Amino acid sequence: MTKQRVLTGITTTGTPHLGNYVGAIRPAIAASQDENNQSFYFLADYHALIKCQDPAQVHQSTLEIAATWLALGLNTDNVVFYRQSDVHEIPELTWLLTCMTGKGLMNRAHAYKAAVDANRADGEDSDFGVTMGLYSYPILMAADILMFNANKVPVGKDQVQHIEMARDIAQRFNHHYGEHFALPEAVVDDHVAVLQGLDGRKMSKSYGNTIPLFLPEKKLKKHINKIKTNLLEPGEPKDPDTSTVFQVWQAFASEEQTAEMRKAFEEGIAWGEAKKQLFELVNGQIGEARERYNELLANPDKIEAELEKGAVKARAYSAPFIEKLRHAVGIRKIG
Repeated sequence: MTKQRVLTGITTTGTPHLGNYVGAIRPAIAASQDENNQSFYFLADYHALIKCQDPAQVHQSTLEIAATWLALGLNTDNVVFYRQSDVHEIPELTWLLTCMTGKGLMNRAHAYKAAVDANRADGEDSDFGVTMGLYSYPILMAADILMFNANKVPVGKDQVQHIEMARDIAQRFNHHYGEHFALPEAVVDDHVAVLQGLDGRKMSKSYGNTIPLFLPEKKLKKHINKIKTNLLEPGEPKDPDTSTVFQVWQAFASEEQTAEMRKAFEEGIAWGEAKKQLFELVNGQIGEARERYNELLANPDKIEAELEKGAVKARAYSAPFIEKLRHAVGIRKIG
């Protein structure tokens, strides 16, 4: 049976937090163990430049995120784990695809339309502050996917449009130059956990309400103690379904542990005790990975070696494929 190619892009902006772990990293690493899949994971550092022009931050974030995935058990012998910028064929494919992409398609991109709407609401020119990176980044995303002819791309609901755009671009290229690209499918997990942050809103770097994944023990405990709760006293029943403390607990606990904590809430567990138990649960699960993470940060050459190994594996696919695509569009030797 032919293996399905599954491609996952990892944004290299910001420090990974518990929400990233529960919602994306943990399920992706579990999926990488599926022997029916051929899995590709890449650090999207070209994409990072669209939102961040701080070189030090882009570099540091790439280091931290690579270390995070490796520390949490991504087996690079079984998958292709690479840095986007190490695969030199991707920018070239981006240009080939750009030449086949209608401007009208890019005009419909959600991120671009949101920027235009915000500008108009502020009385600015529609394209004020809009870079070509923001405008055309769905084409770069299409190149990421089509470079390896990925069959399936796990994404959030807000990214489904970009997979549909990649399909449209691939179909147009195939129609014009012959069948070269597989048509990717978006994979959306409706059951993936979305953690609430310290203030009860969705955990997000943009809200400043995150709990970084690999905080030292004391700082992790301090952050968990900051989780917003109501004023109910010890002994008063508490509603677990409206509690951020319980929601985070549920994301890390077994079914049995979840049932026990739900009962404790109904019996009026004190918020301090609930947070203490939550800290112990989370810390117990990430403690060993945190040690590996800190060891990797102290030895960045180990991370670089893994990425370079991944680049060699990735380019074993991309280098011959771009030659084939060059030939298809007419860029080839004359003699």
